[in-house]
Amino acid sequence: MQIIFSTEGINPPDRFKLWRETLSERLIPLEGEPLDSRPFDGCMEGAVVGSLLMNRISHGAIRVETTPSAARSQNRASMAAVVFNLAGTATYCQDEREAVQRPGDLVVLDHRPSVWTTSAGSQAMFVEVPREHLENALGSIRFYTALSIGAEQSSTVLVSSFFRELVQVRRQLDAVAAERMSSIGVDLIVACIAERMTKAVPQPLHGTVVVQRAKAYIETHLGDPTLDPPHLAAAVGVSLRRLQELFHERGQHISDWIWRRRLETAAKRLTDLSCAHLSIGVLAYGCGFASQAHFARRFKEHHGMTPREFRRASLLGTL
Repeated sequence: MQIIFSTEGINPPDRFKLWRETLSERLIPLEGEPLDSRPFDGCMEGAVVGSLLMNRISHGAIRVETTPSAARSQNRASMAAVVFNLAGTATYCQDEREAVQRPGDLVVLDHRPSVWTTSAGSQAMFVEVPREHLENALGSIRFYTALSIGAEQSSTVLVSSFFRELVQVRRQLDAVAAERMSSIGVDLIVACIAERMTKAVPQPLHGTVVVQRAKAYIETHLGDPTLDPPHLAAAVGVSLRRLQELFHERGQHISDWIWRRRLETAAKRLTDLSCAHLSIGVLAYGCGFASQAHFARRFKEHHGMTPREFRRASLLGTL
């Protein structure tokens, strides 16, 4: 990664202020103070892969926050930060949740008011992801910000390893490959959050959270042809009638949502060059369709063209 800022060689009384200002400009607006009486040390490194901006920050013990006025001053509401904790411990507070992060854990933060407290020797990598990519799959980001996603979860290990390797090989990737890898990285992040959301969340299970957990379960089981409303209700621990009521309150139907996500995932794979070798049938089965004919009919109803026509149009750049 390229060094964006380092406190090395800077007058100790000025170090924290300059480090904080650099983070505020490049990542997220912060106010706060160091928690250590020793001279502050900090470093920020950056890299871009495809459409993803990645920043690795190292620093001493701090307590910082993004205030409402600071959040409004930086027009980054369309982005979210996925934080991979690399060293030290950190606590992130947002949306009335508190995530205590240890090496290997990750957490999602929105560009809204939040508070961070970290130990000395902390290091984390921040990956900026369009909020839309997360919310299209998982619903409102407010239900998984500051939700601690631990290193004991298998998908956390997978996504962390992917981004570590991606940073190492980024210079070997051409523009097309870099964009493809960044897209895969976002998909892995979504799967990781979805796996965490299918487990108990640290707050009372009111209706909205149940719906978000249901949608997260759908996301991780799209390829299961037996996934249907009764199956989903049992998976999230509510009656089918209650789950239907919760979806109806939001102007949605469970079956429609399942088929919509299958069709959207299929469309994304049809436009992905890394899936170009897959036949239409294999792609259909991988998205949970029982037959290629059923897939073709549903796809044309939703997208206005057959899967084969959609793939061809994508390759020709005429979508």
